[in-house]
Amino acid sequence: MESQVAPIDQKIEFDRAVEVADRFLANVETVVHGKSEEIKLVLAAMTCGGHVLLEDVPGTAKTVLARSVARSIEGATTSRIQCTPDLQPTDVTGLSIFDQKSRDFEFRPGPIFANVVLVDEVNRAMPKTQSALLEAMAERQVTVDGVTRRLPDPFLLLATENPIEYEGTFPLPEAQLDRFFLKTALGYPAVDHELAILKEQRFAHPLDSLAPAVTLDEVHELGVAVQHVYVDDVLRRWLVELVRATRELDDVAMGASVRGSLALERAARGWALLHGRDFVVPADVESLFIPVIAHRVVFRAPFLARARSIGWRSAIEDFRRQCLTIAPVPGSEEDPLFEGQEVAGDADGQ
Repeated sequence: MESQVAPIDQKIEFDRAVEVADRFLANVETVVHGKSEEIKLVLAAMTCGGHVLLEDVPGTAKTVLARSVARSIEGATTSRIQCTPDLQPTDVTGLSIFDQKSRDFEFRPGPIFANVVLVDEVNRAMPKTQSALLEAMAERQVTVDGVTRRLPDPFLLLATENPIEYEGTFPLPEAQLDRFFLKTALGYPAVDHELAILKEQRFAHPLDSLAPAVTLDEVHELGVAVQHVYVDDVLRRWLVELVRATRELDDVAMGASVRGSLALERAARGWALLHGRDFVVPADVESLFIPVIAHRVVFRAPFLARARSIGWRSAIEDFRRQCLTIAPVPGSEEDPLFEGQEVAGDADGQ
């Protein structure tokens, strides 16, 4: 069993990681206003080595978010891939070109070779091109002409798709959706934040003056710190039961896989770090359940019809409640087995 009491030097290192995470978040928020929770989701994915799918309409700062994350890291690079039906796999990975001077083939890396990659409207690319992203996302490498090349570290892929326009698109297969660590949306800003954006961009874009806030080494430190965030055995078991609950519902044709359990546990660790804690609480898992798990589930036709009728958010919230009914929060009134017991962190009211 893990020890909840960390050594003094480890505690100091964790406090430093929290300071780095706060500095990282604050720097991005100087450009992307009013989206603190969504930015934390992206940073949590990055610290866990995962990738993010943003299902959102155009003009909601997806590109700005990707560029601000990259610019906040000293020495990091960013790129953008605009997906269209004629986009070829080599347009993503790069290809070997014959050099007349050297009389040999020279590899020209594609836009996938960057620390932060924005894949815009990923569902507009042909399935063959979509599959070219799988190796990069899962293995952090690409293979071209039989040669495997490593991608930069850190590597974060942000893919977008338009939720209201599906003509001429190629829906992502379940295997590729499962590769995304989490799925979220930025949404439109509040009135005050939109007014602030108008004022800021009157003469120049704030990205032009955004300075780095963290180094590549500090980003690596965040990844190490996340690995040492404590998860109670009771909480870990409940997390697994919650994911397994998705496989028992009548509305679900295919529930979340073991990869979903792994992602939810890791995301909870990253979420705790970004909230200044070195331990996970049930609220972390509840907050992340939909962003991490919902896109890994294949729903049956009756659920999709109901979602069209009452709205996706209401339908997906019903789905979450059903899962929590099958696997109630440890120590809650719905879970008499753990009544009177406390999960790590609850005693402090955190």
